[in-house]
Amino acid sequence: MASSSPSTDRAVPERPSNREWKRFIARTWRGRCPRCGDGTLFVSRFRLRADCEHRGLVFRREQGAMTGQMYLSAVVTEILAAALVLVIFFGTDWGPGLSIAVSVPVIILFSYWFLPRGMGLWVAVGYMTDIANREPWVDGQ
Repeated sequence: MASSSPSTDRAVPERPSNREWKRFIARTWRGRCPRCGDGTLFVSRFRLRADCEHRGLVFRREQGAMTGQMYLSAVVTEILAAALVLVIFFGTDWGPGLSIAVSVPVIILFSYWFLPRGMGLWVAVGYMTDIANREPWVDGQ
């Protein structure tokens, strides 16, 4: 029998459906608020807003909230670097100097491109986790 405490009586789902996951991820991938899709995530390329200007969803609620995003960006970049090294090693006859001259700029450019997307993905993961945990600020989505 389900308890009737106020925190469990809301209309918020137990956990996001696959469709909701895709919608939240797509919104943040485009730099938009996962809740409404209208507000922007960033003040500038690498500076996350405090909250959504349309619906008030707080993007960074506590000190260290984006630590997971740093790990996400590092892991994705390292996977790209490993794949690039393997492609260059097995797919070309380049020497070490040319291999480094090509791969390092590619990895740096990828990191520059992926960093805001990784921040957005982490905001979406945090929001979906808050829905699953039935946090009070996810009401009104």
